[in-house]
Amino acid sequence: MKNIFGRYCLFIVGLFIASIGVAFSTIAGLGTSPVASVPYSVSLLWDVLSFGMWLNVWSVIQILVQIILLRKKCKPVEIIIQTVLAFVYGYLTNFSCWLFRGIEPQNYIQRFMLMAAGCVVLAIGIWIQFKGGVAMLPGEAMNRAISDVTGKRYENIKVFFDVLYIVISAAICLIFFKELKGVREGSIIAAIVIGNLIKLINKGWNKLFGGKKIKEEK
Repeated sequence: MKNIFGRYCLFIVGLFIASIGVAFSTIAGLGTSPVASVPYSVSLLWDVLSFGMWLNVWSVIQILVQIILLRKKCKPVEIIIQTVLAFVYGYLTNFSCWLFRGIEPQNYIQRFMLMAAGCVVLAIGIWIQFKGGVAMLPGEAMNRAISDVTGKRYENIKVFFDVLYIVISAAICLIFFKELKGVREGSIIAAIVIGNLIKLINKGWNKLFGGKKIKEEK
């Protein structure tokens, strides 16, 4: 029980660090990560809910997709855990955006540096979540469910949906704002580098401390 409690604590620490990375990317204004791009774009369009709350709504949709796909194979306990952790992540994202609200990049170089820092921090947060090894957030769990049902490789499903999220976000911004806001070059960079950063972090950790490798993100 102590081990499980410690792993959940580690997972939540990873969520908080990941939320800081998302906040940095959001403040930079060069596009947030692919997974967060749709709720961020919607939050710009309808401010009736905050960015973090739209993240919660997006997570609920992804959980419903899992339930529909898996049906009897769906594990209620896992769905409950996903829901709780998703809402925690949404609130942590709101908190991180509030916490760093005083950061105001003045030019493109500062924005790019903040975006790059966001990618690194997000990668560290995701890696810590993997180290916790107790749960998956709804987005990744949905990709896994689709992979199980279709027989397609998980990494291919993930790439497909990352690209789809960027396309949807771009469409929302172009239709309603006539410019790209929720998704820009930062979203594309994040989609390319975050997985590789996670691999690099894990490789460095294993080289320094040894131990079992985590599942690498493709």
